[in-house]
Amino acid sequence: MMWVLCVSLPVQLILMVKLMPRLEDHTWSCSCTARGRHKSPVGGTAARLAAKVSKMLSSSVSSSPLALVGHGAQNPSNANTANGSSSSVNLSRDLVHRSLVLFVVGAFMALVLNLLQIQRNVTLFPEEVISTIFSSAWWVPPCCGTAAAVVGLLYPCIDSHLGEPHKFKREWASVMRCIAVFVGINHASAKLDFANNIQLSLTLAALSLGLWWTFDRSRSGLGLGITIAFVATLITQFLVYNGVYQYTSPDFLYIRSWLPCIFFSGGVTVGNIGRQLAMDIPEKPHND
Repeated sequence: MMWVLCVSLPVQLILMVKLMPRLEDHTWSCSCTARGRHKSPVGGTAARLAAKVSKMLSSSVSSSPLALVGHGAQNPSNANTANGSSSSVNLSRDLVHRSLVLFVVGAFMALVLNLLQIQRNVTLFPEEVISTIFSSAWWVPPCCGTAAAVVGLLYPCIDSHLGEPHKFKREWASVMRCIAVFVGINHASAKLDFANNIQLSLTLAALSLGLWWTFDRSRSGLGLGITIAFVATLITQFLVYNGVYQYTSPDFLYIRSWLPCIFFSGGVTVGNIGRQLAMDIPEKPHND
């Protein structure tokens, strides 16, 4: 028994001596040495990982659907606001330009046609009015120009409201022919001699309806022409009744019976001018 103990103790001591450096290295490497050796690399790696993570997060947030939706919701709203303001400005400018053109056309046509009526002694003004440079009352051109601007702007507005854009013979050549026919109807009212005013009125009514059928053919144009003729006739009756001017040989209360036909054809003519001015791109005329 003593012999066994004497043999085993040296063997155990030798094993302990051999294992002590390994345990010491293992413990120191695991606890202190490992911490000291790997302290700086781990810290640098953590910093690099944090930077990469922050970059990835920023890129993901910038390219996320919510961010895209936010940008897409903001940019189109700003674009729509800018487009809406620019379109409103362009629309107001277009209305002003069309109003000025219609006013000038109405005032010029009123001067020319009223001068024809005065020369044929159909319309009578006081002597002090006839002696002016235009041989007409000063208020006739601005009133007719304003009426032409209102009527010319009203026709395309009614067309768009009814959803029936007027596309029949949409060209300036057709509009100029319509103006020529209207001037001819007005000229016929002063030049033609009939047995009575009823025959002249029926003839001018047929010519006015022919003008509408040739250059308009729309229900809105017919309705507006009749309305304009009715309202203008009432205003003329009021002016003549108050002695502003008068007509020779009145047969329809205080005026001539063919005057509503002139107003109807004039409304259709000015309406065609307003429609043509309202069109951005002229269209080809229809083939009859």
